[in-house]
Amino acid sequence: MKRVLFLIVGLIYCLSTYANDSIPKADDYFGKAGDEPEIGLPEGFDNNLDSLLQEWHVKTFTSIDQNCPSDSIDPVFSDEVIMKRLSELPNIIPMPFNKSIRQCIDMYNVKKRKQVAVMLGVSNYYFPLFEQTLEKYNMPNELKYLPVIESALNPNANSWAGAAGLWQFMFGTGKMYGLEINSLVDERRDPIKATDAAVRYLKDLYGIFGDWHLAIAAYNCGPGNVNKAIRRSGGKRDYWDIYYYLPKETRGYVPLFIAANYVMNFNKEHLICPVQTQYPLHTDTVVLSSKMHFDQISAVIGVPKEDLQKLNPQYRKYIIPGTPEKPMSLCMPASYTLAFIDNQDSISKYMADSLLNTPMIVEPTAIAKAPAPKPKYHYYRVRRGDTLSEIADRHNVTIRNIRRWNGIRSSKLQPGQRLKIY
Repeated sequence: MKRVLFLIVGLIYCLSTYANDSIPKADDYFGKAGDEPEIGLPEGFDNNLDSLLQEWHVKTFTSIDQNCPSDSIDPVFSDEVIMKRLSELPNIIPMPFNKSIRQCIDMYNVKKRKQVAVMLGVSNYYFPLFEQTLEKYNMPNELKYLPVIESALNPNANSWAGAAGLWQFMFGTGKMYGLEINSLVDERRDPIKATDAAVRYLKDLYGIFGDWHLAIAAYNCGPGNVNKAIRRSGGKRDYWDIYYYLPKETRGYVPLFIAANYVMNFNKEHLICPVQTQYPLHTDTVVLSSKMHFDQISAVIGVPKEDLQKLNPQYRKYIIPGTPEKPMSLCMPASYTLAFIDNQDSISKYMADSLLNTPMIVEPTAIAKAPAPKPKYHYYRVRRGDTLSEIADRHNVTIRNIRRWNGIRSSKLQPGQRLKIY
């Protein structure tokens, strides 16, 4: 209730902020009326897709299915065929068709075929988690395709704006939905906790707008921007009616969502086969009430450190900061669970001093005082016409110091007189 109230208050603030704005025309966003709408891609979309192929876990754990009748060229299907397929999807969220959606479908099936193949393979690991959480909150199953757009199913994905994880949570939104973010832990990268938070956020957004397309758009650009677009459109509450008034990257967000639903369901028709993956699909979770390092676990029971990193991307420094008051979970391949339980004490002690322990009480190291250096000076022999002022300026000192150093009170000087200058 508090979370929903927070969002509603935020919307009211946005309404009041823009209440006196003049309503711009669609031309202000897209140029001349009648021009073909430009598809805006979400921030980081291309980078996430392209970098997916360079990820260590993709290079290590995936391979091409040699028995797959894959082709590098996408078969061409008519708009009517694609519309029919979209209509056959067992979805609650409407899956309409237009030129923007067709462009997004072609982008996936033509330009990003390799990336789609990788996402299809990786989805065998992540989709059961998404589906279970969506079922828990009675949400549409097709929302599991949002991380395809957000992160290309990469829990280590980052955006220049600071979003992180499979669901690309911003810092503030993650905190608002209970995700812990500090120097050691970033639960935006935790597949389980971030998925739970994302589904709750989407449920709240749908509660605000009562329309799935608007809720999905708000997930991308925030409820305030969607509310502003509704007002600028004259109060229309359909995504396609406010399309021209949304931020540029959000205009392509719903078309991409529909395209992701299409390509992940009809990949075989487009001759795209999932990569074969060696992901540890059978995993188990253990709870730690003491601090442990991935290196300790790997060295004692032999589980590859890279597997721990892949399955637990929320631990930034490879340290699980568990305490009796606040235990932390660790996901690992199920085949290592018993070994971990049997050797937990040995793991905790292994190289603990170098990997984990830091002294709690410290004193600054004393520095021996060096003897004060003896002051250095020289003698200056007064020449005819010299004054104390000139001599002081010449040596970058003061008249007062020259008098003190030489025990003189008068300003009169005698040629040949020696003055001590420090």
